[in-house]
Amino acid sequence: MEIRFQTKEESNRKQQEDFLKLSKVERFYAFLRLSERVSKFPVKNKENKNKDNFLIVIERKE
Repeated sequence: MEIRFQTKEESNRKQQEDFLKLSKVERFYAFLRLSERVSKFPVKNKENKNKDNFLIVIERKE
């Protein structure tokens, strides 16, 4: 691991250069990996997917 002291602009430029060095396929897979990681970020206001659904619960007694 290497620690670098740089400005935000320098860091962004380096990240962009590294990304553009990848092939088109590698860029696509990098995008998919990033999308998956972002989807796992914790959020404060999670949407309740069942909030507006009408649920029918049938309990069977045997």
